[in-house]
Amino acid sequence: MATILITGGTGLISQYLSKQLLDRGYSVMLLSRSRQPNANPPAYAWNIEEQTIDKEAIATADYIIHLAGENIGDKRWTSPRKQAIIDSRVKTAQLLYNKVKEHSNHLKTFISASAIGYYGTNTVDTIYKESDAPANDFLGKTCQLWEEAAEQFQTLGIRTVKIRTGVVLTSHGGALEKMTAPVKLGIGSAIGNGRQYMPWIHIDDLCGIYIKAIEDAEIQGAYNAVAPEHVTNKEFTCTLAHVLNKPFLFPDVPAFSLKILFGEMATILLKGSRVTSDKIQAAGYIFRFPTLKNALTNLLCGE
Repeated sequence: MATILITGGTGLISQYLSKQLLDRGYSVMLLSRSRQPNANPPAYAWNIEEQTIDKEAIATADYIIHLAGENIGDKRWTSPRKQAIIDSRVKTAQLLYNKVKEHSNHLKTFISASAIGYYGTNTVDTIYKESDAPANDFLGKTCQLWEEAAEQFQTLGIRTVKIRTGVVLTSHGGALEKMTAPVKLGIGSAIGNGRQYMPWIHIDDLCGIYIKAIEDAEIQGAYNAVAPEHVTNKEFTCTLAHVLNKPFLFPDVPAFSLKILFGEMATILLKGSRVTSDKIQAAGYIFRFPTLKNALTNLLCGE
């Protein structure tokens, strides 16, 4: 089977994806700050500041999946933090490109994570599709630069795929764990006016889309990785409370309080539009978890 090199190896998505790839018989390698060739999967070192990557990792990879990037929700968006978010995506992709150009003769495909932030933080009537232009805000510009860095691989004749991902739902960690905590305490509530849309995806479907990007040579360019069902923040929280058999009685969390707490970063909580998954479905991908109730029941109740 082919060898897959994954960046962002310690991240939540990488952990799930690595396991699924190994289960399918692929050989998996990770890029990490420290070299651990005897680990499972083995980790090879890269250093962004020194512009180095273990040559062995690049030379033997048939596919690269680029998941590395600072978490946009970890800290307030100061100017230095914004630059760190951009650099962690763009400079890493640039380093990969430089080293592939130098050391690899057989890389088949470069698959880069991206985000639905490409379309900006808006709550509008538009249902965004892959052909729409990037937004003129911080997230839109970040995703545009991220994808442009990935597109360099096309100049080497390498098939390039960009996966624009929504809110990823997992059984442990991530956004769902944070959202579930207050609901379990019986104090779940919508954020702001609750009318902002929350494009989401079950982790198994996200991994499934990455695997399809590996195995289907017709997959190329940008694809939205979001479930077919559109739900607002209030609908999401209400469904979550229903699945957990908890009340949904508390008033909405006021927008001004989130702006005080998080500053500009609050926009990712308070705004959101619909995003379509029609393109990946037209390419033949069938969602295992197309509805939120179905996804939450699986993740939280094991059904």
